[in-house]
Amino acid sequence: MGKFCEICEKGTLNGNNVSHSNRKTHRIWAPNVQSVRVMVNGNAKRMNVCTRCLRSGNVMRALPKTQEEA
Repeated sequence: MGKFCEICEKGTLNGNNVSHSNRKTHRIWAPNVQSVRVMVNGNAKRMNVCTRCLRSGNVMRALPKTQEEA
């Protein structure tokens, strides 16, 4: 499930492209979803999160692993 935010549950929307001659073809609008490591209950977990949630601070990003931890 690539185009779905697991925090705010934002997903794809569908509609039509409408040309100048008023012909209609189907299209979708997809949110900008990034796969990031976030902290969930003290553990790092990879989740699909939209950039609006990242920018507004709805999630706490996990720090990348260092050589000492691995």
